[in-house]
Amino acid sequence: MAAVWVADWVETSGVVVLIRDVRDGRRRKIIGPDVKVHEFTTVRKGSVLCAGAQVGFNCEVTAAFVGEGATLGHRIGINRTILGARTHLSAGVTVTAINMTTDMRTPDREVIMRTPTGLFRSGTTQFGAVIGDDTQTGNNISIGPGAAIGRRCQITSGVTLAIRTVPDDCTVTAPRAAETSIRRRRS
Repeated sequence: MAAVWVADWVETSGVVVLIRDVRDGRRRKIIGPDVKVHEFTTVRKGSVLCAGAQVGFNCEVTAAFVGEGATLGHRIGINRTILGARTHLSAGVTVTAINMTTDMRTPDREVIMRTPTGLFRSGTTQFGAVIGDDTQTGNNISIGPGAAIGRRCQITSGVTLAIRTVPDDCTVTAPRAAETSIRRRRS
């Protein structure tokens, strides 16, 4: 069973907190000074919360890097993701780290990132997204796997974004409901 740490409430002030697994004493998470983690939030092993980061109510942070001064609103799930400094994710944002497969417990496809110069292979079957400094999101957004979002971007509510690169200083909006398409899955 993987070691997890569920916060009742954590607030650090001027110190770095290293959460250690009681079974083997190994460092599992790094939490910087002045970090706030609200109740019912899970921070899993391999996560780094930098100075001044704030993680809201009922979030899950798995093997992710949360930059200095970044804010995660309520009910956010980020998985194997890098968040830049001062990034603000509003409520209901999910960053997934694996491609759809017949058995989601054992991902079998490498995560690919599409860039303006071509495809970039991540080298792993589990990678969420890179989200640049000072980027802001609306609520109810799905990101990844393989998304790269530049600095100072704004992503409006309702967007779904995967295997895409968004350049610095862009705004991403959701299509209108009339433009939504439905297609049959392959057998």
